Amino acid sequence: MKVFRGFHHPHLAPACAVTIGNFDGVHRGHQAMLALLRSEAAHRNVPSCVMTFEPHPRDYFAKALNKPDLAPARIATLRDKLQELERCGIDQVVVLPFDAQLASQSPDDFIHQVLVRGLGVRYVLVGDDFRFGAQRAGDYAMLDTAGQNLGFDVARMNSYEVRGLRVSSSAVREALHRGDMAAVQALLGRPYSISGHVVHGRKLGRELAASADGAGDGFRTLNLRFSHWKPAASGIFVVEVHGLTDQPLRGVANLGIRPSLDPNDVNGGRVLLETHAFGWPAQLGAEGGYGKIIRVDLLHKLHDELKYDGLDALTKGIAKDCEDAQAWFASRHGETSRQTTRDRI
Repeated sequence: MKVFRGFHHPHLAPACAVTIGNFDGVHRGHQAMLALLRSEAAHRNVPSCVMTFEPHPRDYFAKALNKPDLAPARIATLRDKLQELERCGIDQVVVLPFDAQLASQSPDDFIHQVLVRGLGVRYVLVGDDFRFGAQRAGDYAMLDTAGQNLGFDVARMNSYEVRGLRVSSSAVREALHRGDMAAVQALLGRPYSISGHVVHGRKLGRELAASADGAGDGFRTLNLRFSHWKPAASGIFVVEVHGLTDQPLRGVANLGIRPSLDPNDVNGGRVLLETHAFGWPAQLGAEGGYGKIIRVDLLHKLHDELKYDGLDALTKGIAKDCEDAQAWFASRHGETSRQTTRDRI
């Protein structure tokens, strides 16, 4: 999959079938739309293209109006969104910077300058609530009329439902806010995950509960930065880590701002996913995780972030979280074993 910042690139396909949206989370509704887009692109012998925006338009207006509450909680980083779009088989993605110029562009200019001249669209697929252009003045009817006049097809996809529930990014955000990871997985069609390069932290975790003889290294963590100030999920989670070994590593993770730690640490002020894997791979050595790209699946929420009164309390709190996470895995293993037995019967 090719990724372009803007549409002024010599390697951008001269024609395409495109869908437009934020695609935060790339949930099952998005996936259905992308499957239809690929089919329509194949019929026209052009590549499939997703046009998305960074920052999110509501992030832009929240900052411009100095109203941070207008910004939506972010489900996925741009990196994870692009990975999911690639997994869905999209040929190219155009990331438009949402700025003052784009925010003030008229719907007619967007159609002519971006869709027709910039992308050479042959087919445009949008959702049932699609709006575009300054003041959100453009709608499906306007786009359809323009397509008839300018020679491209326009289609609209209705809402996608799972068990009577409309699948949307808002529904995913609400489920993440509740900590209902089973509902999140049903909406996404996969476990909720965060990926990225492992970065350095204060290395405090390895000192907590470390043995006096150095045989144990406390609660060593793998740290990922979540590159948005307002994640849709936060708290302590049971997780699986992919990318360090052939098999996923079980663990427990904290997603948030770490209220018990010094705000002046190396990652102070940044949202961080700190994951403690129960079995550290010996072949990695003490420093072998740094710089590696990993994916962390958040499977079950234990509780919200807590502020502990001192490092001893923090150590006990992490130890309790590890016990609860291991108990959750044990209960799931028991359910799987019982299901396997029933299947054999």
